[in-house]
Parts: sequence; C-alpha cells; structure tokens
Amino acid sequence: MARRPGTPRLLRELNDRAALDLLVEQGPLTRAQIGEHTGLSKVTASQLLSRLEDRGLVSVVGEQAGGRGPNAALYAVVPSSAYVAGLEVGPDGVTAGVADITGHITAQVTVDPNGTAEPVKTVHDAVVKACRSAKVALSKLSAFVIGSPGVVDPQSGDVQFAFDLPTWHEGVLAALKTDLRRPVTIENDVNLAAIAERAYGAASDADDFALMWFDRGMGLSVMLGGRLHRGRWGGAGEIGYLPVPGAPLPVGAARRGPKDEGVTESRSWGIPTLSGGYGALVGADAVRELAHGHGIAGETAYDCVSAAAADEDRGGAFLDELANRISYGVTSVNIVLDPGLVVLSGSLGRAGGRPLAARIERIVGRITPTRPTVAVTEVEGNPVLRGALYAALQKARDDVFSADGAS
Repeated sequence: MARRPGTPRLLRELNDRAALDLLVEQGPLTRAQIGEHTGLSKVTASQLLSRLEDRGLVSVVGEQAGGRGPNAALYAVVPSSAYVAGLEVGPDGVTAGVADITGHITAQVTVDPNGTAEPVKTVHDAVVKACRSAKVALSKLSAFVIGSPGVVDPQSGDVQFAFDLPTWHEGVLAALKTDLRRPVTIENDVNLAAIAERAYGAASDADDFALMWFDRGMGLSVMLGGRLHRGRWGGAGEIGYLPVPGAPLPVGAARRGPKDEGVTESRSWGIPTLSGGYGALVGADAVRELAHGHGIAGETAYDCVSAAAADEDRGGAFLDELANRISYGVTSVNIVLDPGLVVLSGSLGRAGGRPLAARIERIVGRITPTRPTVAVTEVEGNPVLRGALYAALQKARDDVFSADGAS
C-alpha cells in the first residue's frame, strides 16, 4: 500500500481533524486548551482555527476568563455544518432520528406504516417527518444509517432477508439511495445496538464483547478488537437458530449456496423459521408461557420479566429457569469466543436487570472454562436508533471534516 508523504498539507489535515474531534468530544475550548491537548504551538493552533472558521466548521461561542490580559475566546464546532439521520425499521413502524454534527439529537419520530407494503415510502415518510420536526431540510442530511432485523450482506450492503419484514429484501438499498439521493447504509439492528453499547453503555471500555438481544426476537452481535464480526455472508449473530437442548432443530433455516441445484445467486437464503432452536426457548412467546407456568401474570413477556425481577421472592423460580435457558446461548458464545463481557440488551434483557444477569453469570461460570462478566445494557433510549445515529455521524464527520469536505 502506497504511503502518503508527510507533506505540510497532510499535516494540516491531520491537525484539523484532531482539533475537530477534540471539540466534538470535549465541547468549547480555547486556543491554548486545543494546543495543550494536541501538542500544537500557539501559532499553529491559531492558524488551524482560522482555517476551520473560514470553512464554517467552528465559531467563537463565548469567552473564558483567565489571569492577566484579555479573556480567551472559546471555540466550538458549528452544529449546523451537517446533519445525519438514523432509523430503526420494525414490523410495527419506523423510528427516525435527526442529529447535528455534534451528535445532539434534534428530532425523533415514529411512523406507523398503516398497512403499506412499500418499505421505501415508509422510510421516506419517516425521514421527512423527522426533518420537519427538526426544522432541517432533507437536502442538509449528509448520511443515513438504517437498522434492520435479519441478515445484511456484508459485500453488497443489501438486506438478504428479514424474518418478520417480508418486503424488506434485496434491492431495497438501491431503491433507498435513489429515493433519498444521499449515502445510505443498512446495518443489522443488533449490530447497531452493540455500536451504541460501546459508545455510550456498559461496553465503553471493552474492545471485545458480545451483546445478546432479547426482545420480540433474539440476536447476537460480536465485537472483536473494536470491530464488528459479521461473518462471510452476514449471518453471524443469528443465534435464534442455535440448536439447544429442549427445543426442536430449526429445520428450514439453511442457506442455499451456489452448489445447490437451481441456485444461481451465491447469497440466496431459504425461508427461515423460528419454530425450533434457541429462539423456541427464549423468544417472547416462550418467555411469557414460562412465566405464566410459574404464576407470574403479565400481558407481555416484558411485563412478566419486569414483575419477577422486581419481586424475586415471588419470581425467583421463574428467573432461575429463564436464566438457565438463556445460559445455553451465552455458554456457546463464551466457549467459542471468550469475549470476557456479555451484555444483555433488548426490552427483556433490560427488564431482567441485575437479578437475571447475575443468575446467568453464575450458571455460565459453572459450566465453562472461563467466566464472563454478564452486564445489563446502560444505553439510554432506543439503542438501535442511537447506534444508527452514531454510525451515521462517523460517516458524516469523515466527509465534512476532511480537507475536501468544505462546501
């Protein structure tokens, strides 16, 4: 790989980007503070700030009183220099958020699909509604990241299948790019939850961890060395299909490859089913049925798990059995990957809290060579949406903060 020489222009680019990232992370800073954090001289820091002001990326937002002499100007990134959109797509609707380049979320809305089978229209309507709420023109959005259930092809970036979104399939990515006329990325929703967990939650200090998602469905995201592991075909983490004791095999979920008769597309998938495997034991329906069998009443699985965690004297036996079921998946992940940290997320993981996490940690520690820490998500709000916005911000900053990104 050819190396770029250490030219003055390259050094300016690196210094500018370091200063912008610093201002995003730490807020308004003086010229002297920027110099202290970056190691730049006062002259170089002044030249840097002048360049960024000329590009409309930073501005003076106040003053800081010091010792003798005039007050020092405080500089901050201009929030309106770019905006991004993040979305979570689900069977009951699309949630969209808009954030400015600093990461401040200016609007969040949810759109009911109202029975429409057209995914592009539903996404478009959600984005338009969010932009109106944020008072931001759609043309000002620099990047879109969309969280989708199911398998996303790591080669093409397109959706291969989503179990409960039959219209969300291959070809959607191109249609969305055409409709929105902006860069669009589709990512598995649980992967985005893991990105949010590392940015804002329980995995903020972890380069290696696994996030297990328990909600209307279940999923797994693995981060190794600070990078998501997607697998060759994007199927890494579809843990609902894991064969486990006490559940039938998930027959019908196998991927068809190019060697299979009549198959010409190398990434063609068969029709999935969650009637067997791990999903049959820890899916929402199974959890609610288990709770009712222990006398824990609740309309939803979330209600049942919340009630049990709040009253362990009454719900302890149910939590014990639920933890035992969940431990099948956690044990498998721990034996193969030894991530050190497993985070429980999704509405059921959050509802179980420490009472559930502690039980799982004890069980896994008894039957595996290593004992992972089992933590509960610490991400506030919608983790998929927050992960989508975070990923979109990284893309937008790479573009807007680059030397060629000035408009």
